[in-house]
Formats: sequence, structure tokens, C-alpha cells
Amino acid sequence: MAAKRPQIGLWHWLRTHDPGLRALRRAGRAAIVMPATFALGDRVIGSPTLATFAAFGSFAMLLLVDFTGPMRDRLQAQAALSVVCGAFVCLGTLASNSDALATVAMAIIAFAVLFAGVVSSVLASATTSLLLSFILPVSLAGPASSIPYRLAGWGLASGAALLAIGLLWPAPTREPLRGRAIEACRALAMRLRTDVARAMGAESSPQEHAAVVARAEAAVGALHDEFFATPNRPTGLSTAARAIVRLVDELRWLRAIIVESAPRPAGSPGDRFACAVKSASASVLEAGADLLDMPRDSRDRLQDALLAQHQALLELEQATTRRLPAPEAAGTQRDPSEQRIESFVASLDPSFRAQELSFVVSQIAANVDLAAAAERRTWLERLVGRQPEGLAGRLAATRERASAHVERHSVWLHNSVRGAVALAVAVLVAKLTGVQHAFWVVFGTLSVLRSNALSIGENALRGLSGTVAGFIVGAALVALIGTNTTVLWLLLPPAVLLAGLAPAAVSFAAGQGAFTLTLLILFNILEPAGWRIGLVRVEDVALGSAVSLVVGLLFWPRGAGAALGTALAEAYADSVRYLSGAVAFGMGRCDECLPSRPVPEGEATRAAAAARRLDDAFRGYLAERGAKPVPLAEVTSLVNGVAGLRIAGDAVLDLWQHDDLAGGDRTAARRELEAATELIEGWYDGFAAALAGRGNVPEPMPRDGSADARLVEAVSHDLRSSEGLATATAVRMIWTRDHVDAARRLQAALVAPAKAASVALTADPLHPSSAWQHFAVRLAGRSAPPAGRAAATVPAEDSEAPASLVPGEGFEVP
Repeated sequence: MAAKRPQIGLWHWLRTHDPGLRALRRAGRAAIVMPATFALGDRVIGSPTLATFAAFGSFAMLLLVDFTGPMRDRLQAQAALSVVCGAFVCLGTLASNSDALATVAMAIIAFAVLFAGVVSSVLASATTSLLLSFILPVSLAGPASSIPYRLAGWGLASGAALLAIGLLWPAPTREPLRGRAIEACRALAMRLRTDVARAMGAESSPQEHAAVVARAEAAVGALHDEFFATPNRPTGLSTAARAIVRLVDELRWLRAIIVESAPRPAGSPGDRFACAVKSASASVLEAGADLLDMPRDSRDRLQDALLAQHQALLELEQATTRRLPAPEAAGTQRDPSEQRIESFVASLDPSFRAQELSFVVSQIAANVDLAAAAERRTWLERLVGRQPEGLAGRLAATRERASAHVERHSVWLHNSVRGAVALAVAVLVAKLTGVQHAFWVVFGTLSVLRSNALSIGENALRGLSGTVAGFIVGAALVALIGTNTTVLWLLLPPAVLLAGLAPAAVSFAAGQGAFTLTLLILFNILEPAGWRIGLVRVEDVALGSAVSLVVGLLFWPRGAGAALGTALAEAYADSVRYLSGAVAFGMGRCDECLPSRPVPEGEATRAAAAARRLDDAFRGYLAERGAKPVPLAEVTSLVNGVAGLRIAGDAVLDLWQHDDLAGGDRTAARRELEAATELIEGWYDGFAAALAGRGNVPEPMPRDGSADARLVEAVSHDLRSSEGLATATAVRMIWTRDHVDAARRLQAALVAPAKAASVALTADPLHPSSAWQHFAVRLAGRSAPPAGRAAATVPAEDSEAPASLVPGEGFEVP
């Protein structure tokens, strides 16, 4: 028993540092494939060029990319990657003999590859492999006659990688976030049904109801925990994955609405029309959960449930209209203002909660439908980023995604330009200096390029220290082994295994050291040169790191935190502008005194684009190494608030896109709504400025009871038909006011996180008074907290191959 304890301890350590054993799976495949293809090229075919490209091709195709999804999709994506990489090998070789052409070609290819990741998740996940397939041939000058050997080597590696992925320890299809979302939908549906039963007087034990509530809370909590279990989002960038990610915010929002609308134990009997909407919404959630679980099944059940929900909502609107308080007859005594307001608001609160709930549920259903439709797409449609049919035109989604980032504050655009310039400069420096193994200079640049100069410097020192350590160990081995290539062949597989596992399970520096050791063995097999080959790699990596540091200093050096602050400010400003535009559209639809206003498509597009940029900035913030200066929960609250504003805008727009609006003069009611919206818009503009570092965070707005009274009076008098009956337009105006007020209530949840985050998100880490303090402390493995604040408890994230999906964020090339 005692003899087994070290193995158990090692296995436990490995599973702890490599969850799911993903890195071990990739490293194990590479440890088999790389030596085999290298031996085939060197010993059997007898071509060093073919052997070199086979070795590095195996590394790129097995260690630096890991497609997800069903096996068929993974193999298709891997095959497409092989074809594109083959084309890059040919282009790189043709450009390699001219310094100017090589530099320009590297800049163009690098920018195209990096920026294209915003369109397609397949391209984004393969960014580093694609870049390496061009870096290697463009850095190693060779005539056109060498293309067949280079292409054959890469093709050999690609074919072997396809077989390895399909046959050697195939990765299971695992989507934990989807499973948690399914559980949350079903649990919330059960909670809705239980609340409806209690509201309608059905008997149920308090224990049973408490158990249902607890299951719903646990399911939503588990979804939240799964989402924030790691600093990186637990999903990819595909359409289906993004739709599922949006469910996290919507299900949490829905849970809050259900809690607010739950029947009180001592309350009056429930509104049967509101209960009917809740029951229909529960059916939508159940049908959505089933479709999310089996996305290739028919969507008819979900569509039928949505139709039933829509019908229940129409009946609720009609019933609410009939219950609106009528204006007092002449000569009757008027109720006190506060009492009338309280009675009026109380009479509409159940209907508004039901309407708000039904809208969020319909949004959840739309995203479930989107995710299922995305799963049914062909591989080619996924490759080009095409949205499912009915949601966008064939190329509209691609243009929309790309155009959202053609903006000077886009993190994706910044990283694409930075990466392209850095790699082009690295190629030029390598060519002009005439260093041996010039591609290591470019590899070194790619390895340490991060989002700010401090991170680049940190990575450079980590990379160099790891490279030096690997050089020392490798030099000692080579000195002991001498020219005995048999021993080197025996050491090559475990060295490859260590090089693939170390970046994820140990650290970036350990990965650099293991890769240096692998290269020493590899090149001493090809052409024995002793320890000197390791010294060349140290020099070249140092040169490449210097290039990255210079480029990082010149291009947006403030890092992901500052970019996140700017993205948050833009997202709040554009989202509240969309909400204001939706209200203005509604007022133009309901007031005959105003000209009709178009649907605020421009505001909606800008808000969606800002949300996409925020999504990428937030992901970059999570991926950036080191403990976060602001607790992740606080930053997440700010990011989620943007979703709340956009949902409010969507809800208002949905209210006024019906055709059953009654004519009339709504001047008084319109003015009250426009005034309230203007105040909300002004507050969020100030809030956005504070997030961008241009002022202090404003305090939450108090509830304006007098404005409520004026709106009640306007509704009571202005929104009546000629027969004296309330109109559906009156209900929608009140619901619009409630949605605007929801944006006001949201402020209380945003102010505290904004005050905590504004200094850290807008602070310039390159300020002379703090730059070197931050730099030194981060080298020790921790972040320097802002003055007067403790550092966050978010753990530091070590690199993990394959590289991060964000350009310029986490290129972990050993």
C-alpha cells in the first residue's frame, strides 16, 4: 500500500492542475505523433526539411488547437485547418526570400488571421496554429523547389493529427454550462407552477413549496457557479455557445422577477390572468429545456408554447385595461393623492410582473431556439460564421460582427493590430540580423505578446527564465549523452509530453523550459551541435521578447482593465440611448400629435456592437494573468447591468410594435414618460463617464412619487376612449413607465461595484509612481492592489495550451 501513495498523489496533483486531463490528452497524442512523423521524415524518407515541418506541424496541430463539439465537427474543423495551413506554408515559402515581402506578408496574414477570429469561433480557436504555419516557412528562407517537401511534412503531420484525434483517447463532448442551463429552466418552471398553485388557493405543504424553491435557487446558483468557476468563460465563441452564455444573465434575471412576483402568504387571492401568463411561461421554459437538451428535435413544441403565452398575455392586457381606475365624476370627492397612487400601482403590479416575466421568458426561448438552430447548421456555415436561417441574412451576421469591432476602442482590433505589427517587426529583425533559426525570434514574440507592457515584460522574464532553465538541463543531458542519437530518440517522446503538459499543469516558464529541452533533442538528432543550439534559442527568444515589449509600449499599453472600463462606459451609454430611443418610438406610436418615429434600429445596432466589444474586453480582463485588482463579482455585476438595460429597451420596443393602438392626444402622459426617461438617460451618461474616469460615480436616483402622481392623472384623463373606457395604450404606457423605472432601480445594484472598480479599471499601470511597483510585485506572482484597497481573491491564471481565443491574449507558444 505504501508503494502506491506517490502514484496516487501524482495522479491527484495532475487532476487538480489539469481539470478534465485536457492538457494531458493533447500532450500524450503529441508525444506519440511528433516523434513518429519526425522519424518517418528523417530516417525513412531522409529529408531534414520534411522532418522539421512534420515535427512542428504535429506540435501546431495537436498542442495549440483543441476543437470542441461532436467528433464529426472536430474532424471537419481539423481537416479545414490542415488545408489552410498548407496554403500558408506555400505562401510563406514564396515570400521568405525577400525581407520586405516577408515583413509585409507577415503583417497582412497576421492581421487577417487575428481579426477573422471575431467572425468565426472555428477560426478563433485555431489562431495560433494558423500563425505558426506561416511563421515557420516565412522565417526559414527557401526556394520554391522546397515547397513540396515542406508541404509534405505539414501534410504528414496533419494526417497523423486527424487519426490521433479520432483514435487516441478521443475527448468526450462536454458542455457543463448547457446542462446547468437546462436544469435551471426546469427548476424555475416548477417554481412558477408551484407559485401559481399557491396563488390560486391550491393546497400544498410548506415543506413541498420550500423544497421547490430550494431546488430553483440551487439550480440557478449552480449555473452561476459553473459560469464563474474559472477566470475564462466555460464555453467557446460559437453562435450556440454565445446564446447559451446569454442564458446565464437571463435566467438570473428571471429568478429575480419570480422572487418579486411570488405570492405572499398573507396576500389577497392571485390574479388569474397573471397566473395564466405564468403557467404559459412555465410551459415555454419546459419546452425550451427539452429543445436545449435535444437540439436536433423539432422546435414545434416550443413555438406552440410561445403562442399560448402570447395569447395569455393578450388576455392579461385586456383584463388590466378593464380594471384601470376611471376618472372621478364631477362633484365626487377625490381620494388623497398618495392613496390613489398606491391603489393604482398596486392594481397594476401583478400585471406588470407577469408581463415582465413573460418577456424575459420569451427572450430565453429565443436564445434556446438560436442555440438549437446553430447546432443544426452545416459545418461550412459554422466556419464562415453564418447565423441560423431566419435570424439574419447569409452574410449579414458576418458583416455585423466584424463591423462592431472596426472601432478605435475595440479590444479585438487593438490586439489584431498589435499582433500584426509585432510579428512583422520580429520577422524583419530576424531577417536583418541574420540570426540562426530565425523563426525562434518570431516564436518568442508570439509567446510573450500580451495586452499591456507590464504583462509583456512579465512574460518575457518568465519565458527567458524558463528557456535558460531548459537550456541548462538540456546542455547537461547533451554533454552526458554526446552523439548517441539512440538515447536522444528515447528521450524525445517524454520531452514532448512534458512540453505539452507543463504550460497548463505547471506554468508558462516551465513550458518554455520543456520546449527548449525538446528543441535541443530534436536538432541534435538532425545535426548534432551539442549545447550551442540551446544558447542560440536563448538569444533568439530574448530578441523576440524585446520586440514584443517595444510593440506593447507603443500600442495601447494600459491593459485589459483600462479597456474594460472604456468598454463598460460605451456599453452603458449606448444601451441607455437604445432604451430612450425605444421609449421615443413608443411615444410616436401612441400620440397623434407627434409624427411617427422609426424603430430605433441604429441605436439597437450600436448597443449590440458595444455589448460585443464589452464581451471581448471582459474576456480579455479575465484572461489576463495575475490576481484581479477588483473582485470578479463586482466587475460581473457591472457587465450584467448592461444586459439589464438592453432587456428593458427590448421590452419597451416589443410593447409598442403592436397594431391595436387607440388614437388620441397623449401629450400629458407622453411628457411625463419623456421626462422620466431623460432623467434616467442623464444619470447613466454620468455613470458611463465615471467608469471612463471622467468624474465621480453618481448616487442612485430616488423614487419620484410626484412624477408617479402626474402620470396617474395623465393616464386617468388622457387615455380614455370616447365611451369613457380605458384603452390598451394606457396599459402599455404604464408598463413602459415600469420598465424605465426598472432601469432606475438597477442603479442601486451598480453604484457600489462601480465605486470599487472605477479607480482600478481606469488607472494607468505605466504611471511612473506605480509601474515598477506593479511590475515587481506581479513578477512575484501577485497583483499590486490600488492604494487603500485589498487585492481581489480571484486566483491567478496560468497559461494553458491551446492559446486563448482572444488575439494577443494568451499566445502560449512554448
